[in-house]
Amino acid sequence: MDRSAQMTAFVCAVDAGSFSSAARELDLTPSALSKLVTRLEDRLGARLLQRTTRRLHLTPEGEAFYLRARRILADMAEAEAEVTQSASRPRGLLRLHCGSAFGMHQLAPAIPHFLEQHPGVELDITISDQPPSAVEEGIDLAIRIGPLDESSLVARRICNLQRVICAAPAYLARHGTPATPDELHHHNCLWITSLPVLRRWPFDTDEGIRVVHIDGNVVANNAETVVQLAVAGVGITRLTDVIVGDAIQRGELVPILTDWHHVEPVPLYATYPSGRHLSPKVRAMVDFLVERFADAPWRSRG
Repeated sequence: MDRSAQMTAFVCAVDAGSFSSAARELDLTPSALSKLVTRLEDRLGARLLQRTTRRLHLTPEGEAFYLRARRILADMAEAEAEVTQSASRPRGLLRLHCGSAFGMHQLAPAIPHFLEQHPGVELDITISDQPPSAVEEGIDLAIRIGPLDESSLVARRICNLQRVICAAPAYLARHGTPATPDELHHHNCLWITSLPVLRRWPFDTDEGIRVVHIDGNVVANNAETVVQLAVAGVGITRLTDVIVGDAIQRGELVPILTDWHHVEPVPLYATYPSGRHLSPKVRAMVDFLVERFADAPWRSRG
């Protein structure tokens, strides 16, 4: 039984002065509206209205009920408006997962700007190169690099990253700068052990893409360690520009083999579990990430 519909029909009928006028306002037939008021009276066990051919008149019981009902409906409308307005503002705890490369080099420095724009949002950030299970771990939003395979995720592309082959000036001064891909066989190269495919470096040739299998005497399981080794002059590496961009801008690393290197765009996504409604806090963060990083600022500076 919809008590609010009965109450609304009764109050609207009193305010309009007739069932026909109230029915038009509520997009009902006069008969349907009359039935709602009758059910209300039957439920209360009291007559609320005296019907005449020209006008409706409140009984004493009807007048008392009308004053209370009108106030209740106004309170309901105000409560709904408050909830709707509150729901449209980004607020509450946002659990965010991000890989170490983007998280340490780009996300962390940008967070103060996001919080300044959205002071009602609290952040719980996990930095890990192990992809999360968004549902199991309660992650609201994950920043992912590379192809996605989870059909349960909604993804919005932030930008495309690019891989860069580079080395420290000190290393190149000691060992020379390779002029062709084949010369990499005579150099110490660094790669990430957790991503064996990155040991295969692609190059553009007249015959198509050629892959060189590189080798070296130091490897590491994360990009942050590899870039530090490269800056220290240990060897040549191939990493995404989001990781090495700052070091290149500072002159600590120098891009090499740029005429040969086959640049593979690596998509960067903001992902979140699929659902009917996207919460304002998640939408705010996704919009912020796209606005701030769509043009890959680490690449365009200088």
